[in-house]
Amino acid sequence: MDARVIGRRIAYWRQQRRLTQSDFGALMGGRTARWVQMLEAGERQADPRLSVLTDSARVLRIPLERLLEDDPETAAVDSVELEAIRSVLLRHDVVTGCSDDDGAGPLDVDTLRRRVAHGWDAFQAGAIAGLARLVPDLLIEANRAAARHTGDDQLTAYRALSMVLCLTEATAIKGGSGDLAHLAGHRAVIAAERSGAPVIMATAARHLADAMTHHGQPVAAAEFAVAAAARLTPDLLSAGPEGLSTLGALYLKAAMAQATAADQRDSRRAAAAARAVPDLLGQADDFAEQLGDADHNRLWSAFGRANIALYRLATHVQLAQGAEGVSVALEMSPADVSSLPRERRAHRLVDLAHAHLLAGQREKAVDALLDAEIEAQDEVLRRPRTHQLVQDLELLGAGSAEGRLRALAGRCGLPE
Repeated sequence: MDARVIGRRIAYWRQQRRLTQSDFGALMGGRTARWVQMLEAGERQADPRLSVLTDSARVLRIPLERLLEDDPETAAVDSVELEAIRSVLLRHDVVTGCSDDDGAGPLDVDTLRRRVAHGWDAFQAGAIAGLARLVPDLLIEANRAAARHTGDDQLTAYRALSMVLCLTEATAIKGGSGDLAHLAGHRAVIAAERSGAPVIMATAARHLADAMTHHGQPVAAAEFAVAAAARLTPDLLSAGPEGLSTLGALYLKAAMAQATAADQRDSRRAAAAARAVPDLLGQADDFAEQLGDADHNRLWSAFGRANIALYRLATHVQLAQGAEGVSVALEMSPADVSSLPRERRAHRLVDLAHAHLLAGQREKAVDALLDAEIEAQDEVLRRPRTHQLVQDLELLGAGSAEGRLRALAGRCGLPE
């Protein structure tokens, strides 16, 4: 393994752990910041000693393999944080929904709702790194509240628990863990059903559909989303903007699932899945029309005309229709784009980069990625999906943007 590659990985994980070079050096046995600079630059020696790498892995709280493995994508996923979330989801009290043995009382439901709202606001601001540390404690607090409260407070706590599990699903998707998202999504649906709130049921259903798609089950995901919409439509239509937003968002997830299913080997079924996408997006359009001109972010759905345009772009990318995707993205007005949460704006730019790549416009793809990094840094630097796009561009060549692409790859922690 090239010492420069190892050095870049050490630098990447040091930054993820929020350690300065001086702090890292101190934890490495009193090394100087200059020593750390040379290690990260690959200048210490051509082949770093195993003892140095073992100590580095210990200080950075990662398996040694993360510094040595050949697959660069896995080095970009913070598996330590994802496993911390998984370990909470597998706790006995969280699995069974019973109370833990903590002597403190449960959070009051108002405090719990504020903490859930803070987590979702952080997600929509693109702060993925902070979420990975926030979610485990929030899961425990929400489960404890649902187990110990009674009456209306318990129903409120179940709604909060479902929203925390939806946040867990969304965080796992950002980290590239489809199986963890699938687990959290199932739990979210169960908690939502216990809450008795149709809008929470619909929200949990759309998150589970998203998780199923990322877990390799797009056909089942589309069917699940449509079935949930059919079951809940009467209640959601009478629930005002929240109901219309969650109903429309379900059809967006169904459309994305069908676009993903169109990539399957059975050409006849793939063609049918692709044909279903415009109709599902049209259904979402109908609900956006009923909401009126303003975009709505009820229950952090970001639902409205602008987000529907983002899904049109994303489905075009999934269907390998690069030019069509670019057209949809560039037709969005500055006002439409600015109406979206920061995470959605960055997501649009990453999908636009994918569309540019499909259309053979590689320099523009790099420009879009750099714009996305400015919009929400974590959306580019921490996501395996985006890392794969950077690697694809490196392999294919980016013309006049080659230097900027190499610099971006370095900030992502990818090897040269």
